[in-house]
Amino acid sequence: MKDVNLVLTIPHGSLVATSLGIDGLARHLSPGSGKFFQSRNILVDLALEGDTPQFKFLNEGGWRDADGDTRVAIKAVVGGKRTKTALSNNAFSATPLSAYEQCYLMKTGGQVLELKPLEKVASLKASPCHENMSPADIAAAAGQPATPQRTPRFYALFAPIEILVLSNLTPAEYAWYATRRPGKVCRQVCFAEISGVEHGAAAASRYEDAYAELRDNPNKKTKTIAIEDVINQVPFESWVGFAQRSAGGLYFGDKDSLYISRVPESIPFVWEKAD
Repeated sequence: MKDVNLVLTIPHGSLVATSLGIDGLARHLSPGSGKFFQSRNILVDLALEGDTPQFKFLNEGGWRDADGDTRVAIKAVVGGKRTKTALSNNAFSATPLSAYEQCYLMKTGGQVLELKPLEKVASLKASPCHENMSPADIAAAAGQPATPQRTPRFYALFAPIEILVLSNLTPAEYAWYATRRPGKVCRQVCFAEISGVEHGAAAASRYEDAYAELRDNPNKKTKTIAIEDVINQVPFESWVGFAQRSAGGLYFGDKDSLYISRVPESIPFVWEKAD
């Protein structure tokens, strides 16, 4: 039987069965040289045993057979296909975080950086959320330690939508709030904290005005800076965790927990120099 990987792509949200391995799939998905194109991705290798998914998809209301379609795709690869799409969209919100085995960052040309295995960094308390909560209220409701003094943080959200947001919330508080906030609730979130103030996703004035607004009003929770194509506009190297390997990385959160996949201490030169 062929070796098979079942891979979730972020931010696109497709699920692909493949016999190419992670490196081969990355090259297969690449549009070409990073000097001419922009198509960065996060790849997540999911748990399989043989040709069987070792997880149950989250309930989507019955509009598609996610498990059945995935099994068909895996069997097609076992039968000789190099790749077969299992789910073409919304796979991020349908796949439980417990299914994640390994995360990778993919640059446009198909270069791949393997991150460290997911580790749980916070348990999130089940409490009601309402619009007028302050960051201190959210910390208490989420069961997180109090933060005496808050400094605005930048988060690049990659799934289920792409936005660049400034926030007075810590990563755990942000995950709790994003998976509960009225009218904007996400089932799961994938994001990274960004170092510095300004990046090329929006005009400098957008950053400056938003930063001043949150700095002057510590009770304000979030302010959106940019929408769409964030993964291509904000370099991986600007993530908190690249300069300080233990301080950050790629976060995944649901209503119950926050996980992190950290950047390795040693990054291959071939990946660093790639566009």
